[in-house]
Amino acid sequence: MSISVKLENFEGPMDLLLHLIEKNKVSIFDIPIAEITEQYLEYIEEMRRQDLDIMSEFLVMAATLVSIKAKMLLPPEVDEEGEEIDPRAELVEKLLEYKMYKYMSLELRERQSEASLQYYKEASLPKEVLAYEEPVEISQLLSKVSLIQLQKVFRDLMRRMENKIDPVRSQFGTIEKEEVTVEDQMEGLLEWLSEKRSASFFDLLKKGRVGHSSSTKTEKIVLFLAILELMKIGEIEISQQGLFGDIIIDLKEQSGNGQVEKNGGA
Repeated sequence: MSISVKLENFEGPMDLLLHLIEKNKVSIFDIPIAEITEQYLEYIEEMRRQDLDIMSEFLVMAATLVSIKAKMLLPPEVDEEGEEIDPRAELVEKLLEYKMYKYMSLELRERQSEASLQYYKEASLPKEVLAYEEPVEISQLLSKVSLIQLQKVFRDLMRRMENKIDPVRSQFGTIEKEEVTVEDQMEGLLEWLSEKRSASFFDLLKKGRVGHSSSTKTEKIVLFLAILELMKIGEIEISQQGLFGDIIIDLKEQSGNGQVEKNGGA
């Protein structure tokens, strides 16, 4: 019996063999080798006249079918357990695997085609709606929380806060800004010199601030800057008796009687 086939319908020998099995409506587990082989060879003859480039793959399958047909004419072989070995078993296994992959590819192709017909709308909700958060009912939130659990949460929170405290820096005192300016020191020094006419530089540094008994590093620095500024504007004179000796500060005779402009500093 001859059949008409189209070469372009088949992607390889397994595809052709599966087509013949389905066309003859036979079970893949009970292939009529003689009939299928005859039809397969007819297709090979047709293909020989159309395309010789892909003949090798189909000829290998044709040889396999002929080999299986020859084995089925011989007495059946048995395995170690005494059961007959079906010469078609290996071919059936390959056909089942090919059929599974073929149907899977068809299913994926159909899904891809369906996906191309779907369109999605981008989110267009207002920002106010997206930012909305449902209010929390405190009573409902704490309905299943016991006092012991709250106490445990509180202890854990306090422990975390303690772990964040730097044991060294936490002992530092508070840094406070000392309200002393160069102008204040200049005025105080001029008032002091207007009465005393002369002063020791070392004694002034011990005071830090003219008229005060306490002395801080900031006051000493500002006092030194005040002395330099008064020298610059010609209000005082500086003298020293010898190397590393005490520095004497004198008020000039033509000084401005202790009046210093607030913006007179450098």
